[in-house]
Amino acid sequence: MEALLPIIVQVITGVIGGQAVGAAFKTAAMGQLPKILAGAVGGVGGGAILGSLLGGGADPATAGALGGLLGDAVGGAGGGAILTAIVGAVMGAMNKSA
Repeated sequence: MEALLPIIVQVITGVIGGQAVGAAFKTAAMGQLPKILAGAVGGVGGGAILGSLLGGGADPATAGALGGLLGDAVGGAGGGAILTAIVGAVMGAMNKSA
């Protein structure tokens, strides 16, 4: 369960970040499924990147406060928002060119 908790936090916060970006940029014309998927994938990626940058590592006993669940949440929300914005921009450009 200890190994699954950071991934669950990253997915949930990634979806929240993706939904926030999707609501902010209504011109992206994205449906719910692309926002959820991009947010979840971006959340896991962002949480993993931030966790490694902050020294969270694989050993939770050595992880600091920011390297733990807070880092997972911040990285997840940021990664989910960034990837959803990228996907929204690509989808918007594809809709304009078609």
